[in-house]
Formats: sequence, C-alpha cells, structure tokens
Amino acid sequence: MLIINEGNERKGNKRLLIDEYTSPLHRIMWVYNAEEPDKRSFENNVCAFHVGNGYVLTVAHNLRTQAGIIKSIDNDTFHKELHFKLDGAQKNFWFDNYFVDDYSKKMYIKQLNPEHLESLAQLMRIKRIDTRWETLAAKKICNPYLVIQFKQPSFYGTTEFESQFAPYQTLYERESGRYSYFLPLQIETVFYAADIALYKIINTPPAVINKIPSIELDFEFLEETPTGFACLQSAPNSPLGRLLSQATIDGMLDHFSMFYDDFGGNFPLTGYRYHISGYFRFGTSGAPYIYYNTASHTFKANAIQSEASGIQFSIKNDRDGNFQFINAIATPLQNIKDELLKVIKA
Repeated sequence: MLIINEGNERKGNKRLLIDEYTSPLHRIMWVYNAEEPDKRSFENNVCAFHVGNGYVLTVAHNLRTQAGIIKSIDNDTFHKELHFKLDGAQKNFWFDNYFVDDYSKKMYIKQLNPEHLESLAQLMRIKRIDTRWETLAAKKICNPYLVIQFKQPSFYGTTEFESQFAPYQTLYERESGRYSYFLPLQIETVFYAADIALYKIINTPPAVINKIPSIELDFEFLEETPTGFACLQSAPNSPLGRLLSQATIDGMLDHFSMFYDDFGGNFPLTGYRYHISGYFRFGTSGAPYIYYNTASHTFKANAIQSEASGIQFSIKNDRDGNFQFINAIATPLQNIKDELLKVIKA
C-alpha cells in the first residue's frame, strides 16, 4: 500500500510509484537454466505489478506466443517428446546444434550464428514443436521469475534477507550497475479473454514477499478519467527504469479481436475495454493504469495495458502499413473481479 504523510494531510506522492524501494512495478522474465549462471538466458520480458501476498498481475497474450527455438531441454524430455518427430537428417542437424552435458543431463544449444538459429526455428515450425511459453513452463523447460533490481547491493536497502537467496538468485550486471534478485513464479490462473494473467511467487519466505511493495486494486469501471490517472510502465529507453505517464480515458468499447494460436486453437480477446490516449512504449504490456483515491488515501490499480490501438495515415497516398500507435487498449480489472478475488482471497 503506497501512502505518505505530509503535514496534517495524507497525500499521494507520485515518486513512490517510480522509486525502486517503493514501486510495485517490476518485470517477469522467462529464464532458461536459472540455477546455472554460466548457461542462463533470459527471454519474454513483460511488465508486472505486485498486488500483495506474493500475487503478481500482468498480461496473458505472451503465454501463447512461440519462443521460436528451445535454448535447452532435459535430455529425457527430448527423447520422450521430440526425438521421434525428427527424421534422420533432421536428427543429425539437431545434434550438430546442441550438446549434452554429462553432469546436468541436459541438452544445450551451441553458440550459433543467426542463420543457424533461423534454420532451427524453421525446423521446429515444420515439425510442429510447441514452443509456447505456457508449454515450456508446464514442461519445466523454461520458467518465469519476478525480477527486482536495485542500484545498491541489498534487497530493499537491508541485508537481513541476503541469506534467504540462493547464489543463483542474485546477479550484478556491471554494464547497468544494477543488482538483480530473481524470485520464482508459478502461473496461478489465466484470463485469456481479458488478456490478464495472475502469477504467484513460490519457494520464497513470507518475510521476503512482505518486503515487496504492493498496490491496491480498484474494480470500478471508470466512465470518465479520474484525477491523476496514469500508466506506470517501463522507462522509454530501458526496462531498467520506470515512467509514470498521464493518461486519459477517451472512450470505452465492447472489445473483440482474435489471438492466433497454432497449437491451442485461436481465441478471442473480448469484454469491456478502455480506449486510452497517452504515452506508452512497446514492450510495456502488463503495465497498470493507476490513480490516487482520495477517500482511502492510496494509489489503486484499475486496469492493465493490453494492446496498441493504431491510427492509420497515408504517405504519398499510400495507406498500407502506415500506422501511428498513440492510443492504447486497456482491460479494466472489473472484467475479472469475481474470479480474481476467489484466488487471491482464498
């Protein structure tokens, strides 16, 4: 809960929303070989925000997109589920590009040039190998983590929790000067029509979870823009930073668009949405739209950034492919209120 006392009045301090010690905004990244730092790689970065008790909200559409290639896979899983799909030449090509570690019993991709990577991706498409992120998580090939980063080498300014983290759960990135902590997540429930996913932090002591700032949820469907309505998202040039950008609800819609999924079947994104104007950067799907509630003296999250809404324009009388994305489509949390509360209040 984000509150600040100022004089005799309780007023919202917007800087709390972007400060690394008080912001509820973080990132979810999917990690191959999380416990093996020399072989670890990060993929599928989305904005996410903590809503308390270890529950984290973000978008859902990235779960059913394809990774393209598999960076590593347990050797037994490969032989049970993928090996039989390949013919002789394809098996030779696969083993030319992967090696098996005798200790971990895992198969790792070799360092490849872009041409080889594209050939591997093409092979996986031809053989219909399911590389959707939800599938990779279900098979424990690649797993989601909440990434929390600081400028100083301590978790929220204190060293009391350092013993709670395994060595592989911390990382100093010299180039950015940031200290990262990785908290394992599990997918708790997914609301595909609303384009919202709920994760939960797992295998982490409650004291650590309770140290992470959270933001209250507001389930009102807003027909007008409340005072201070804004999008809390990644900074324009890097996901390391945070941006709180004013937004306006320009309209509302009963939404319908189709999300294409070759393996699970296509599904529609439906339900009420806000049509919003205001700055948003690509790659900030999952960012919350917030406002300051003067009755409770707290910031509240009311909606989640879901899609871009393009305005088509012409260049030399040519309209093909010419779009400006200055508007956004956001999902009000009201769409999932009953189902969400059943989970987080259970």
